[in-house]
Amino acid sequence: MNATTTPENFRCGYIAIVGRPNVGKSTLMNVLIGAKVSITSRKAQTTRHRITGIQTVDDAQFIYVDTPGFQTRHANALNKTLNKTVTNTLISADVILYLIEAGTFGPADQQVIDLLPTDVPCILVINKSDRVKDKAALMPFAQQIAAKHDFAAIVPVSAKLKFQLDGLQNEIKRLLPENAPVFGPDDITDRSEKFLASEIVREKLFRLVGDELPYTSTVLIEKFEQEGDLRRVFAAILVERDTHKSMVIGNKGARLKEVSTQSRLDMEKLFGGPVYLEIWVKVKSGWADNEAGLRAYGYE
Repeated sequence: MNATTTPENFRCGYIAIVGRPNVGKSTLMNVLIGAKVSITSRKAQTTRHRITGIQTVDDAQFIYVDTPGFQTRHANALNKTLNKTVTNTLISADVILYLIEAGTFGPADQQVIDLLPTDVPCILVINKSDRVKDKAALMPFAQQIAAKHDFAAIVPVSAKLKFQLDGLQNEIKRLLPENAPVFGPDDITDRSEKFLASEIVREKLFRLVGDELPYTSTVLIEKFEQEGDLRRVFAAILVERDTHKSMVIGNKGARLKEVSTQSRLDMEKLFGGPVYLEIWVKVKSGWADNEAGLRAYGYE
């Protein structure tokens, strides 16, 4: 799609997805664009970066921006950087999706509402609505939240079950400005394959190791090579202590092998070709204790 073929009244803009940790922001973006570009995990604060997912249809291009969950605890350098990412994304968005979990609203949700700018249209998205047994209770709950901000629309959805996502996209498109597309029609993200590879490994790490591993552990792609359809990926999992290293490796290397296998399969699905993957575990104490260290490892 280019300027000469762009339909009249074409709509295009950036849509920020915000909410407290673990309300389903990454899952929602992945199902909206139809590809897994933002990692998901039950572990809070899995997303650390500003991830862009792109969906292009005949008359619109949706540029979704998945943000880290806004942190209200532990005012360390990492959380300050994550929160700065959230606030900067809100300011520059054309539309905001404020995501909450059906039937649940607490101080952390309120703190995100307090960040919402008044001059950017915002849609209240009530996720996991399929879990509410008494559907009649959804209406008063939605009205309670709607009283806290001037929302442009209210849409109950289930990202996991792909419930009412067409209705959500219709509301988003209505609010997008008339613009030519920013990305090509086949683009699904602005992130490199190298970055996506690191995120896939990090997702499997948190899924398989569990809550015992601090979320400051990260993944560094030391080498990424491509020959035809084959990609060779050499990754290092960076942890803070030797005990964490043993935790990741597991008994006779079983856990690290599973992380590697699941990561490779996800990469092959996303990249559309074979992947050779090697993963090491390294102790890098002190790497996340300052903002310079955060920037060195790709934080924004």
